[in-house]
Amino acid sequence: MTIERIGAERTGAGGQSLPFSPATRAGDFVFISGQVAMNERGEIEPGGIEAQTKRTMENVIAVLAQAGCTLDDVAKVNVWLDDPRDFWTFNRVYASYFPNGAPARSTVRSQLMVDAKIEIDVTAYKPLG
Repeated sequence: MTIERIGAERTGAGGQSLPFSPATRAGDFVFISGQVAMNERGEIEPGGIEAQTKRTMENVIAVLAQAGCTLDDVAKVNVWLDDPRDFWTFNRVYASYFPNGAPARSTVRSQLMVDAKIEIDVTAYKPLG
């Protein structure tokens, strides 16, 4: 088995190279690196937890697509929230992305990098062939 690196090199604010792959495939599993609410300019999406959750989920969807996956292929989600008071608003927005039932999930509070309010990584299962 080999590990396939998926996605183009990403850059952050100021064009700084980000030293990780957006996704990797190991056999039938696809691992999506932690996504934050970074917009196309490499800046964190302005606004509160609702806007940042939507942008983060859209970033997750985009990386999943690069790996040939969708949210329906997601088996496990890990979520980090900067402020536990944002949990209920986050949960409402998050649930709207999984109308057919959500995958397994862990959610913790953690101080995040680059002024993000949320970070999400996912593990998808998409058999080859």
